[in-house]
Amino acid sequence: MQTGRSLAILIAGPEYERAHHAFVLAAGALALGRRVILFGGGAGVLALCRDWSGLVGASHDETFRARGVAGLETLRLAVFELGGEVLACEAGLRAAGLDEEALCPEATLCGVTRFLERSADAQILSL
Repeated sequence: MQTGRSLAILIAGPEYERAHHAFVLAAGALALGRRVILFGGGAGVLALCRDWSGLVGASHDETFRARGVAGLETLRLAVFELGGEVLACEAGLRAAGLDEEALCPEATLCGVTRFLERSADAQILSL
């Protein structure tokens, strides 16, 4: 059952820490019963790719996991399994020189207008 206001999270940059924190917030909100829309815009679309090693600072994931912090892959799987709506920016994917096959199967390719439409009444965070 969904409770509270929806949360829309925009991952706006290619940094690992931004993506990691976005997925922490998304998983936490979903665990509390909130609806979540997560949008990888611009270079943030790299966080939604099957291979996210192109994120700046991706090597931090190993350090996080060694210190008992959930890694990005664990957080992404939690968001997918808990029913988060994951949207990937079509222009961002093109700008990165990637095609739709690079995305996780759970991500839906779309434009910014769809993100804005889906998050019209949501609390929006940009990371």
